[in-house]
Amino acid sequence: MPDAPNKSPWIVDARPETFQQEVVERSRELPVVIDFWATWCQPCRMLGPILEKLADEYQGRFLLVKAETEKLPDIAAAFGVQSIPAVYALRHGELLDYFVGLLSEAQIREWLNRLLPTPAEELLSEAAKLEATDAGAAEARYREAARLAPNLAAAKIGLAGLLLKQNRVDEAAAVVEELESRGFLEPEAERLKSQVDLRVQGSEVGNLDACRAAAAAQPEDLDLKFKLAEALASAGQYEEALQLALSLVQADRKRFGERARKIMVDIFHLLPGDSELASRYRRQLSTALY
Repeated sequence: MPDAPNKSPWIVDARPETFQQEVVERSRELPVVIDFWATWCQPCRMLGPILEKLADEYQGRFLLVKAETEKLPDIAAAFGVQSIPAVYALRHGELLDYFVGLLSEAQIREWLNRLLPTPAEELLSEAAKLEATDAGAAEARYREAARLAPNLAAAKIGLAGLLLKQNRVDEAAAVVEELESRGFLEPEAERLKSQVDLRVQGSEVGNLDACRAAAAAQPEDLDLKFKLAEALASAGQYEEALQLALSLVQADRKRFGERARKIMVDIFHLLPGDSELASRYRRQLSTALY
């Protein structure tokens, strides 16, 4: 006799062909609790209704996945399941915690509450989803998340990124400066800082076409070349900016070494980690400096 379908949208039956997409990838959106069970396992049949009741009660704060071990032996083995019931929690595609055996409802509720996102983390998730459709609502949620959890760097990083998209460079710079005051920056915050620096430089040097024309009219004027490098970097024309900044380091290291290097490093932060362009110019910059 086939299993009765789950009526709750927060309870699903695992299938081997869709496990990666429906379970692992889904955990990037909300916590996923996987209940490994079997029909012959009496403790499993006692635990299952408790988990299902809590999934309904929590109304989307987590997704309960029912994984019948005899139908998913390879997946159970991949999780290291040796005895059942076994319950695993995933967030962002990673295992957070698990327990084996039958627990009381109070114990499971306590276990769940330790794993679920905090109110600030929930606001952060909402903000990221709203960015494309309602920037004002997204900003409000980022700010509220940062207020509720001042040490939640992701809220400030998200806010700074949103402000930059709206060309509110000074406000974004203030948020990045606040992050930097901790004495370090996460990789994403480092990229934002580089974007802010290049935007500020670009606004100070002015129009790219005007900078290009001025440098072409006086090709021996290195200051004009430096302004052109700043304008190119700000405009996202990274390869030409790198080439010009490197030539300035090579031509007059004393005057332009540090300033031109800074432009290049900012661009490196904005390029993909596996960028061939970044690798090539890093090597050339290292040779020019050392």
